Amino acid sequence: MTILVTGGAGYIGSHMVLELLDRGEDVVVIDDLSTGIRKSVPESVKFFVGDIGDIDFTHNLLRTYAIDTIFHFAGSVIVPESVADPLKYYRNNTANSRNLMESATKAGVRFFIFSSTAAVYGSISDQPVREESPLQPDSPYGKSKLMTEMMLQDVSQAHGLRHAILRYFNVAGADPDLRTGQSTPNATHLIKVAAEAAVGKRKAIEIFGGDYPTPDGTCIRDFIHVADLVAAHAAALRHLRDGGESMTLNCGYGRGYSVLDVLKATKRLSGADFPTPIVNRRPGDVSTVIANSELLRSKLGWKPNYDDLDLIVDHAIRWERHVQKLAT
Repeated sequence: MTILVTGGAGYIGSHMVLELLDRGEDVVVIDDLSTGIRKSVPESVKFFVGDIGDIDFTHNLLRTYAIDTIFHFAGSVIVPESVADPLKYYRNNTANSRNLMESATKAGVRFFIFSSTAAVYGSISDQPVREESPLQPDSPYGKSKLMTEMMLQDVSQAHGLRHAILRYFNVAGADPDLRTGQSTPNATHLIKVAAEAAVGKRKAIEIFGGDYPTPDGTCIRDFIHVADLVAAHAAALRHLRDGGESMTLNCGYGRGYSVLDVLKATKRLSGADFPTPIVNRRPGDVSTVIANSELLRSKLGWKPNYDDLDLIVDHAIRWERHVQKLAT
């Protein structure tokens, strides 16, 4: 059995490739390298530069390598950008996913594990968020992912494609062995940019809004270590292979930290100081999002190994220092 990882040269995708290789799986990667980095994937892995929206190309690849499972990470992920350029997100996240599903059904793929997002919930008072909470995304990013979830459920019912939809909360950190990390140019994720500031790559970190209805006025998020996230994906595949039903699961720890919490931890762990001015809110941001991850734990037997903000931040800082060392 061979697994295709779309977006496998990206941040989460490259960690997934390593997790699968560690588990002895045969892996093929496709990435258009618009944001992914080729060197994030081991040279031994079959790697194709291409567009998942190209049905003929993807179908031929699925057939040639007898792919039976797809881990689908390819897509665009920046909320404010989706507000400014919604058509990009409906193309990259929705239309291309639709074409990938067509290729998958034609090629007889059995399992499809989809990288979704907590942004499908939008601004809701139901915290921690449960899988059955109302779905009312505030941004084109969240809407584009929700549309793909709906398509996948319909395709599964029509064609027997068994699936897992994993809704990520805020993914951060790096591979504990520093084999890969977040290397996306111009990244916007809080812990990533804070780690860059800690090693001198950024002069300051802007806090987007200090007047949210939270204890310190800054947004609160549920940060999950990327290694725990990809372990959840591996557990989802095991569940499907064992005959388990299709499912939708939140991926988070069930606790939240504010922007100021993260910045204080970064400064303390790195020993660096940097300005953190408060500026206007960003379009599409919501005040608080925390996962209820009971289903992930009970259905998959998932137990996190890195559920600690200091550990997540430390791994992110170590990755930035590792990248700096490699560049010298």
